[in-house]
Formats: sequence, structure tokens, C-alpha cells
Amino acid sequence: MPPLLEVKDLRVSFFTPVGVVKAVDGISYSLDNGEVMGIVGESGSGKSVEAFALMGILDEPGKIAGGSVLFEGQSILDLSRKELEQIRGGRISMIFQNPMDSLNPVYTVGNQMTSVLRKHNKDVSPQLAKEKSLEMLRLVGITNPEHRLKQYPFELSGGMCQRVMIAMSLICEPRLLIADEPTTALDVTIQAQILELMKSIKERNDMAIIFITHNLAVIAEICDKVSVMYGGHIVEQGSVDDIFYNPSHPYTKGLLRSMPRLDETQADRLIPIEGTPINMLNPNPGCPFAPRCDSCMKICVNEMPVSESLNDAHSACCWLLKKDGYK
Repeated sequence: MPPLLEVKDLRVSFFTPVGVVKAVDGISYSLDNGEVMGIVGESGSGKSVEAFALMGILDEPGKIAGGSVLFEGQSILDLSRKELEQIRGGRISMIFQNPMDSLNPVYTVGNQMTSVLRKHNKDVSPQLAKEKSLEMLRLVGITNPEHRLKQYPFELSGGMCQRVMIAMSLICEPRLLIADEPTTALDVTIQAQILELMKSIKERNDMAIIFITHNLAVIAEICDKVSVMYGGHIVEQGSVDDIFYNPSHPYTKGLLRSMPRLDETQADRLIPIEGTPINMLNPNPGCPFAPRCDSCMKICVNEMPVSESLNDAHSACCWLLKKDGYK
């Protein structure tokens, strides 16, 4: 059975007046029904741009420069705007990072939620759409949902708007959910509720999730596998156990060393990743992490390593892992 989502060599570039920025430079992965993949990496690594490309909502001057994206065996990149609109919000949904910019300020919460449901299900009556909207608002922890449906986004707090966005993205019970930092603006208690809600809906509907986050603890909580991104590349992929207990790329190791742990003693200190992020306008031809890597060799600066398979589900792009040596 083919995967629900298959991304092959996806490349996204921004053609700016000062040069071309290769924000996503040849990433590949697949996702099965009911599977949760975490995408982790620092700001500017290409995580959100990759998600926008999948949804067909790239802003100018961004363009898809190459690659393919198959969803349920259908090429998303070849669809017309009208065909994409039939998929977006229904079969594929997205939770955006900034809800205040994503919700329409001139429509009430209820109007926006019911319109999403009725657009993708013409048989739903206005009353049933309202009842479904109330149910979703309760599920994401919003009190007095009847009143909230009548309010406008600017009348809600940032955390409340984020919960509305999450409810709206789940209301059509999509096959694939792309969650871009969905719990950033929420307190720890609500974060736990949202993660439990997403896991519950995933299991009930066999929904796949792409979970984009900086929070490695969230990755460990909800994900089945992880893709680590840096400088527009996926530098390591594997199961949660592979990434947390057997990290192989220096960047992955650096991320884990900089994360607080409950089993650390008081004397233990976090170790930051030295150096500055890659200049995407003028990257070196080799590994994007080379300028910040403690193990950098000459070949790392000059040539991009290919992905090395470590086991059936674990791979990393690093010259240190090259099994047959290098020149």
C-alpha cells in the first residue's frame, strides 16, 4: 500500500533582488496513515516553508523549484488552484504558527468555523455546523463556547486564538494535519490537553500529522519518527528512539545537548551550539552545518554528503558516517 504522503527531492527557492535563497534544498520523506512525524530545527531551517509548499500557499517571491509531492497517490504540485482549495482545510489541514494573522478579523469565530465545515461538506446544515463548532471549542479547552462563537478574533487573547485555530483545523477531520508550532502560545496544562486531543483524533480517524516544533519534549510525546532540518536540508531522519538515544549527526547531538533534562544534576550545564546560523544567500557548497561543527573536515566545507543508512528507518547526512571512506 502506497504511503499517504510522499515527498521526493522537494526544493523551494525565494528569488529576491539580492539573490536566490534556497530555503528548502532537496528534502525527501514519506508518511503513512496514522503516523506522526516531527520536524525539528532552529529558526530559518526551512520547516515552515516546507509546510507552506505542501499546502500550496507560498508567498512571492517563493517558488517550488523542483521535486514532487504525492498525497493519496495524487500529485499536489500539478493541481489547479480550484482543485487545491477542495483539498485544503478538508483532507489536508494546517495549524498556523501565528493565529492572530491567520484568522479573519472581520468575521466572527462561529462564522469562520462553520464556513470551513460547510465548504467541505455541503450536506451539513447550519445548525449541525454550529453544534460541531461548539463541540470542537469544548475539546480544545475553551470555556463558554456559545459566547466565543459570537466574538471576533481581536476580542480574544493570543492563546485563545491559537485554540480556535486548532479547533478549526480539526473540524473537518482531515487525513493529514500539518501543525506548525501549534502549542507555542499555550500554557503547559493546555499544551498537554491539545496533544491528547490530537492523539485521540489521530487514532480515531487514522489521521497522519506533520508536527513542526522547537520543543524536543513535545516530539518525544507525540511523534513516531523525526526529521531534523538545518539550512534547508534534512540532516537526519529516524524513529524517536533513534534520534533521542542514538543521534548520529553533529547538529542533532548539539540540539539534544542544549535541551534541559530531568535526570541532570544541579552542576550539569547546557551546552549551546557555537557559531551563527548559515547565511542562506551565500551558503558553502558542502554541509550547511560545517562552519559550526566541532568535527568539520576539509571535505565537509567543499562537498555535500549523501544520506547514509544506519538502519531500516534511520539515516543521516554526514561525512563521518561514510562507510566506504572519502577522498
